Amino acid sequence: MQPPRRRLLIFAEAISLAHVARAVTLAQSLDSARYDVHLVCDPRYLSLFDELGFPVHAIRSINSAVFHDRLAEGSPLYTTTELHQYVQEDLRMITEWQPHLVVGDFRLSLSVSARLTGVPYAAVTNAYWSPYARPRFLVPELPITERFGPHVAQGLFSLIRPLVFAQQAYALNKVRRDYGLPAVGYNLKHIFSDADYTLYADLPQLVPTIYPPSHHRYIGPVVWSFGKLPSWWSSLRDNVRTAYVTMGTSGREDLTQMAAHTLAGMGWQVLMATARPGSVTGVRGGVWVANFLPGMRAASKADLVVCNGGSAAVYQALAAGTPVLGIPMNLDQYLMMHYLRRFESGDYIRAGLATAELVTRMVRRMDESAQYKTRAVQLRDQIFHYRAGERFQACVDDILHKGPAVLAPAIST
Repeated sequence: MQPPRRRLLIFAEAISLAHVARAVTLAQSLDSARYDVHLVCDPRYLSLFDELGFPVHAIRSINSAVFHDRLAEGSPLYTTTELHQYVQEDLRMITEWQPHLVVGDFRLSLSVSARLTGVPYAAVTNAYWSPYARPRFLVPELPITERFGPHVAQGLFSLIRPLVFAQQAYALNKVRRDYGLPAVGYNLKHIFSDADYTLYADLPQLVPTIYPPSHHRYIGPVVWSFGKLPSWWSSLRDNVRTAYVTMGTSGREDLTQMAAHTLAGMGWQVLMATARPGSVTGVRGGVWVANFLPGMRAASKADLVVCNGGSAAVYQALAAGTPVLGIPMNLDQYLMMHYLRRFESGDYIRAGLATAELVTRMVRRMDESAQYKTRAVQLRDQIFHYRAGERFQACVDDILHKGPAVLAPAIST
């Protein structure tokens, strides 16, 4: 007789498509004969997916536009009231479904709710948010950047960043104290990585950490791709320079349009995904437009991927061995692109400085250098051998065998 299936609740914070898609991909990687998998998330992006093959339970995420406005202003991402509401919804789901393991992708409230119920909790995050990473924190596009320029703003940001990170951590620590739990530290890194087990959706060769404890583990990039090929796909030409341009659901449409039409003006074949349901598809000004494109197919067709620098689009490109030109805006995107530039598999232009002239200059420089393609192919091979789905299932097996981890104190940074 087979042992009974173990139940997992996988929570996704739906402030962007990327977190939902990563959670869906991880859920689908698990053996359904061994695991009773349930996805828990706000349903706002679920219509984009085909039949998932497992139950979905609706909870609330704050409005995406509100979240990204706060991000752009440098304001706290969540209020204590919002996190209290999240905790109550988490507890309702955990109490109703009695899982053996809870997995969260940017559902920060699980730092409270999972601990209150005693269910083992694994957080999926990027390694550059680890307390054991040593990233370079570049100033993102904030009001101070626009006012003083990147150079002066970088100096100011470096001075005030510890205070900004502490301010961002205040709400979750306050909610933890309200439920009788100790604070996890007034540092954004601790807030994003706090869990019984922390799973890094990155390659250690690209985003390394320094002596992480045993409950911090790399599972590798969670590469996802969905969407149907548009009717114009069969009309695309082969053997011409091709770019795939998308800024995702959180990107600026004006930057998408500017980059796409600049490349088209340079004679490139441009595939553009607007990530805006209801957009008009077709061919406009030499740009092949669709609401959404299968990211892996588009990246494989392309010689260059132009995106917002977020890890989702970056890893789609790298999994196809295609270099990346990022136009980042927020800190998460700058962190990803800094590591990519350091590995020489991509480069970036600041969103606040991006112009058609700068895009033209950067594209020409990247196109003339074989190094970007060579390094992107090296990362493609590493992604292929890492097999995130298999590593995730191995982590799940190990966690279910061991139960909640005995946490080592995080190093301070």
